[in-house]
Amino acid sequence: MYKLLIFDLDGTLVNSISDLGDSVNAVLEEEKLPTFDYEAYKHMVGNGTAKLIERALPEKMRTDDNIREFHRRFAQQYQKRCLDKTRPYEGIDKALTFLKERSVKLAVASNKPDEFARSIVSGLFDEGVFDIVTGKREGVPTKPDPAIINDILSKTGVSPDETLIAGDSDVDVYTAHNAGIKCIGCEWGFRGREELEQAGADFIISRPEELTELFR
Repeated sequence: MYKLLIFDLDGTLVNSISDLGDSVNAVLEEEKLPTFDYEAYKHMVGNGTAKLIERALPEKMRTDDNIREFHRRFAQQYQKRCLDKTRPYEGIDKALTFLKERSVKLAVASNKPDEFARSIVSGLFDEGVFDIVTGKREGVPTKPDPAIINDILSKTGVSPDETLIAGDSDVDVYTAHNAGIKCIGCEWGFRGREELEQAGADFIISRPEELTELFR
């Protein structure tokens, strides 16, 4: 019986691509640089917002100083709008209620900066739904390094074989396997079934309601 389910945030629990894209585009527009549509941003997110900024900048501008400065400006934009259009995927709330009723521990592990991950979760979900919410913190490697997952396991006292990780990208699959945990690939997210299959997801589901089948 699984006792812990760790969720990725963007593309798994919430559809945040519009707010992310709008925030990056706002900074790019200030410098009259090319912008991107939401579909393009779906393939640019997943490895943290610094990497998102690096991918959005023209290749000749991808210096450490530029990435750092554009990321600072992105953070200012995103802080203002991170809850403008971001919403939980349909069916997520019901699935979370089902899991809580069965005493499954729930956690969020995101490559999004910790302050934004916590703001989004607290703004969109009831208090107490998640036992732990953690994003990118200084000195902690981003996924697919398993450090963030190992920290959650330590705090909850749950073993890897009693845990599942749910995510929408190959990053989540690799993170799970690096931690010795099985991964649920969420087809409704940003990347789709093909990427999840190629990465080796242990389960692939097309609707949040299907999460409940793994915990009955």
